[in-house]
Amino acid sequence: MSLTLHPHPVSRPSQGMLVPAPCSSTAWPLRAAHLRPPGGKRRLRGGSASPRGSRAPPVFARAVVNKVLARRKRKRRISMAAAAAAAGPVFWRRLLGLLPGRPGLAALLGRLSDRLGRNRDRRRRRPPWLLLAPLLSPAVPHVTSPPCCLCPEGVHRFQWIRNLVPEFGVSSSHVRVLSSPAEFFELMKVDCLESTLEKSLQAKFPSDLRVSILLDFTRGSRGRKNSRTMLLPLLQRFPEQVRVSLFHTPNLRGLLRLLIPERFNETIGLQHIKVYLFDNSVILSGANLSDSYFTNRQDRYVFLQDCPEIADFFTELVDAVGDVSLQLRGDDTVQVVEGMVHPYKGDRAAYCKAANKRVMDVINSARTRQQMLHAQTFHSNSLLTQEDAAAAGDRRPAPDTWIYPLIQMKPFEIQIDEIVTETLLTEAERGAKVYLTTGYFNLTQAYMDLVLGTRAEYQILLASPEVNGFFGAKGVAGAIPAAYVHIERQFYSEVCSLGQQERVQLQEYWRRGWTFHAKGLWLYLAGSSLPCLTLIGSPNFGYRSVHRDLEAQIAIVTESRALQQQLHQEQEQLYLRSGVVSSATFEQPSRQVKLWVKMVTPLIKNFF
Repeated sequence: MSLTLHPHPVSRPSQGMLVPAPCSSTAWPLRAAHLRPPGGKRRLRGGSASPRGSRAPPVFARAVVNKVLARRKRKRRISMAAAAAAAGPVFWRRLLGLLPGRPGLAALLGRLSDRLGRNRDRRRRRPPWLLLAPLLSPAVPHVTSPPCCLCPEGVHRFQWIRNLVPEFGVSSSHVRVLSSPAEFFELMKVDCLESTLEKSLQAKFPSDLRVSILLDFTRGSRGRKNSRTMLLPLLQRFPEQVRVSLFHTPNLRGLLRLLIPERFNETIGLQHIKVYLFDNSVILSGANLSDSYFTNRQDRYVFLQDCPEIADFFTELVDAVGDVSLQLRGDDTVQVVEGMVHPYKGDRAAYCKAANKRVMDVINSARTRQQMLHAQTFHSNSLLTQEDAAAAGDRRPAPDTWIYPLIQMKPFEIQIDEIVTETLLTEAERGAKVYLTTGYFNLTQAYMDLVLGTRAEYQILLASPEVNGFFGAKGVAGAIPAAYVHIERQFYSEVCSLGQQERVQLQEYWRRGWTFHAKGLWLYLAGSSLPCLTLIGSPNFGYRSVHRDLEAQIAIVTESRALQQQLHQEQEQLYLRSGVVSSATFEQPSRQVKLWVKMVTPLIKNFF
């Protein structure tokens, strides 16, 4: 969901945005301190938004990215061959088609069966060299390319990411890592949206305050009382100031859309991005805005304060997704933006092509702007102008931290986050430590192969069954924690069969009365006791995050010891509440998985 405030007329008005998955019982508050007085202007300040020591990206890094892309193309070709060989599942699908009065169920189960057949073929083709990968993978060479003589000295090894996305250089003093739901709540807690909008109408001067909210259509419409119905009064009261967009996945259409009931239809694909913007400040998180996320549901959160270029980017990203979404109207009906293809009634290929262009235009234009800012700061003859700006107090200090927005929208053929994550895992050398956490442990096959086949040490934090968000749920959903236990046990068995127990370690988070929803990654380079990079945002590293949902997170690279210590402390606090997984873990009564769950899990694991 996105919430955009526009209290003054500028090229990109001051704003506050919220982009979580929708909730059903919480008002969306604004931080009053971030709202500027009407008529206030924001200057586009000079200064570098690029990392120190700008130089050509390391040759090895570019080669790694190209290798990842080449491997992905080969996998697509292999998948086509696997589909041709899946005769058995197709036969079962035909048999299911004979079920009287259940054509939707038959089609769905047949599709799942075909997917299972392809997955089995892919597992059988796992290359034997995977066992030797930790010994044979080449060492990361030292970067020897000459530095840029105009840029501040020093270069970090992850600058290759800016070949894919815009790079935002900031001071670490603008980055604050939050550690608890209470901190998240305190940062978000102020007057509700309605009262803020009322005040804007009563202001003496004309107000340009605008609120833009982006939700998922299926999740936001679930039940009689939902996020959609909660927002209708705002839309009816302030029709010129409030925009509510409902993203509908193009994969849920036709007979499938008619037959799959509420909640289950969310498994086909969601708008899963969680970003909250208030004027020039941004919060990236995996947390939604329902009550538990403010009290006893552990997540991760980072606050980027007074970062106008980053706020501009996420504003434009949310607007772009909003433009390809359905627009909620005051009478509770929806309509498409004029000239846009309908997401589930129109041609799927045409819709996805238009959505790809709209989102990639945002990414590419922001990348171009940041490159121009860098060139103007370090590669122009405007030194006198820079000195004048510094004398006037308008020049920002050289950045020691770099922010890279990583977007994953596979339905639109946008897979930047996937490429960057795979490259980071591929490049991690011997002696490096990777701390990876996910509330729902269901890694893609590609991520599992990289974890098992590279030389870095891994500590993977996941939810114990008791802190899984589905624990104690009614109906079929109540078996989901057991399905995750089954997936966890299969992965642990593979770790043991490869003799990787010392290098790859699983840990389960447990806290009485809490649930666990944190996801992300911390990277510690060889010989370092502090992380230099973290990934934080909405992705869970699972099949849905990679292939079905719309996701966004940021990579934070920092040379600041103070910020590195914040990230290290965040990681330690989460892992301190965990226990190491061993063979004895799965002998506990709470880890016993029923036979039917084991049989069904391979069919449904790509849907949760």
